[in-house]
Amino acid sequence: MADAYTFVKGGKLKLKGHKEKKHKKHKKKRKHDEMEDVSKTSGGASSTDPDMVAHGGWWVARNFEDITGNVAIEIGDSRYVSAVDNGTFILGPARDQGDGPEAEEILTAVQVSDTKLALKSGYGKYLTVDPDGDVTGKAEAIGVREQWEPVFQEGKMALNGSNGKFLAANRDDEIVCLSSKAGEQEMIKIRLNLSLEVDPMANIPKEERGKVKEAEINYVKKFQSFQDRKLKVSKEDVSSLKKAKKDGNFHETLLDRREKMKADRYCK
Repeated sequence: MADAYTFVKGGKLKLKGHKEKKHKKHKKKRKHDEMEDVSKTSGGASSTDPDMVAHGGWWVARNFEDITGNVAIEIGDSRYVSAVDNGTFILGPARDQGDGPEAEEILTAVQVSDTKLALKSGYGKYLTVDPDGDVTGKAEAIGVREQWEPVFQEGKMALNGSNGKFLAANRDDEIVCLSSKAGEQEMIKIRLNLSLEVDPMANIPKEERGKVKEAEINYVKKFQSFQDRKLKVSKEDVSSLKKAKKDGNFHETLLDRREKMKADRYCK
């Protein structure tokens, strides 16, 4: 199972310069200071923060804007939500002091609106809440059931699923969304491990990096069959696209608009 995660960057925060010569000591200090600045400006703690050190360099998200890129969901003390190769999720074993999450416990967070995000496992599948409340990772794309809303209150955090219930681990250490109220069992921490090389646009598809109308044209170009060599783009107002992007159903709305124009080779 670990082989499928070899592309995920995890483990302890590594700072360069431990064996550098004296004349390069100032570079080591500058690198250390830069890493501290990144953590602080992103809402994280200093790299010397005891909690951060105890968790292998992974710091706790304090607001929605923090949550992007490589993340780990901690439930309890140093136990993380872990993906299984059959598409389910369990609560992994407690990590030793100073160790961060293992590769299968690292997820990728993608913000889909101002309040909601999607989470992708190392197997390339998005976390979904099934009708019975089980959390699985089998979805290829982001839909309504793949959207999660972090809730922050009084320094604590819970993760609300698409069914209106909160994420937690049951007695068998299975990850579920069953409680409509966030009690102690539903309190979690989302931890992050950023580096200076993080691309802020990395989790945004290249087709969506412009305005919403440009995104629609990009997707039409991507999926249209071009049998008559004419670009078929909806003439409807883009206000519905802006609303859809905010509500988290941007791709579904784009598909509906392409379907009306018969401008998608996958539309029936």
